[in-house]
Amino acid sequence: MIETIESNRYPSADELIAQNVASRIHAKDATLYNFSDNAEEFARNYMGWTQLATNPPYPIAEIESFAQEMEERGIKTVLLIGQGGSTQAPMTLTKYNKVDSNKVSFKTLDSVSPVRVRAILADCDPQTTLVIQSSKSGGTIEPSLVTEAVEKLLASQLSEEELGDHFIAITDPGSDLEKKAADKGWMKVFNGEPTVGGRYSALSVFGLVPAACVGINLETLMDRARAAENLCASDSVDNPAIILASFLYDNLQRGRDKFSFLSPNRGRVLGLWIEQLVAESLGKEGQGILPNIEVDSLTLSDDPGDRTVIVYHTKTDLWDERENFHKSLEFINPAIPQLDFTVETVYDLAEHFVMWEYAIAMVGYLMKVCPFDQPDVQVAKTEVLSILADGAPDPTFVQEGIEGVSVGKVEVHVSKALEPYMFRHTLDEAINALLESIKPGDFFSINAFLPFTGEGRREAMEEVRHSLSDRYGVASCLEIGPRYLHSTGQLHKGGPNEGVFLVISAEETRDIEVEDPRADSLGALAKAQALGDFSILSDRGRRCLHVHLPDNSAITLRALAKALRKGVAKQR
Repeated sequence: MIETIESNRYPSADELIAQNVASRIHAKDATLYNFSDNAEEFARNYMGWTQLATNPPYPIAEIESFAQEMEERGIKTVLLIGQGGSTQAPMTLTKYNKVDSNKVSFKTLDSVSPVRVRAILADCDPQTTLVIQSSKSGGTIEPSLVTEAVEKLLASQLSEEELGDHFIAITDPGSDLEKKAADKGWMKVFNGEPTVGGRYSALSVFGLVPAACVGINLETLMDRARAAENLCASDSVDNPAIILASFLYDNLQRGRDKFSFLSPNRGRVLGLWIEQLVAESLGKEGQGILPNIEVDSLTLSDDPGDRTVIVYHTKTDLWDERENFHKSLEFINPAIPQLDFTVETVYDLAEHFVMWEYAIAMVGYLMKVCPFDQPDVQVAKTEVLSILADGAPDPTFVQEGIEGVSVGKVEVHVSKALEPYMFRHTLDEAINALLESIKPGDFFSINAFLPFTGEGRREAMEEVRHSLSDRYGVASCLEIGPRYLHSTGQLHKGGPNEGVFLVISAEETRDIEVEDPRADSLGALAKAQALGDFSILSDRGRRCLHVHLPDNSAITLRALAKALRKGVAKQR
């Protein structure tokens, strides 16, 4: 069971206990959120997650039977296509279940990058691959277009009759995806529970079907979840969800509105799930808590006064990784409030999914923020469709090359909030304007619509964001598009105006065309998403710069990184 953590320092725990918040959440009491009609309505419609283990709305035996059938059929690879809550929990479960423990190779495709799509499919034998399209609404544009691209590529090696037997859907009843699966003759549809929102769906069919496919024992997983639900539903000081909620909320009240998530490599995928749950649930109405997956604990050697630390110790077979991680924790400033948890097995995760879901629902209650809607995620989706239909806005300016490197034409969009810092239309000037706008208490985020497959692309961006963090003493994030649009994107747009954003996209040299009335290709969709993100951020008064590169090669990204490092050095 989850280790109990001392909570005496956090007085909001007393309020949660006195108001019976935990037990009322378990009972699906929507009146907890009666501080607004909108919040209470969403609570009434989306609290089905509170009893997924104690009162599961689906036959677990059917899921396990399907997984067994796939094993007997010789399926060796499961490819999950989705976004946000449809992919984060499955990624976490399968990653913790160690590659060599999985009965099949599990791959997640939540990217629209043609580079990433081709790299994933290169490792898939069509004859032994099962493709799962997962989407609650069934209308989310990214998985729809990616599935079409995957279908076209697999169709070259499978007959029309065979193709349907390699696809299944996980979706809510009556969705467009359910209809598509029937029309195309897909093998199976697993229906979700409509009262369970995407980011709260880890222990629903959205998480359990992929888990069963890799060999995770669902009965054991749900037994652990059931015990956690009973504990997290108790109005007691021993309730770990109350301890976590009071830690987050009371520190938020003290100005610590960010937390750094630290874990060895395997555990960082849990950070992605937590990131979405926290940011999308609480980042609205000018409020929010920023979760930040940190890979360099030295950034926490000073206490800037605006963050806490949550550490997850995870089992690893690599001695040097384990020892280096433990050594790195020694550099965290002791003045920064810290919570420590341990997850050693995939079955431990069930407890932590429950704990975090209950805790964030409690924090929403304390903040008087609805933890079940995501208004700015939907706004961004609408803006993307508008750009695809009506065309992209003209850039602020176009520049040839970067830092003397003739990479081609670079399109630059500068937000309204940065215009007072601009004197010339050059990329260097735009970067300087972005950096000059950073102040204490801010965070810096690179929102990158890039493949991050090989060639040192990720490393170049990680170096930039940590140099910024060192220089300005602010939290820094590397967010991968379009994934973050369904996660931290809500906080970016709806939370406090503390973010400074660099949005990066690039032309695709080998694009993948699709036959969809909304977009001609995956590359066109990615560019529209980057522009849509920039447009909404700009309209919300955020400090934001969008740079669209002529290609996504390592050379071009390194040139951009050089320009950014030069800007940081200039500010010293």
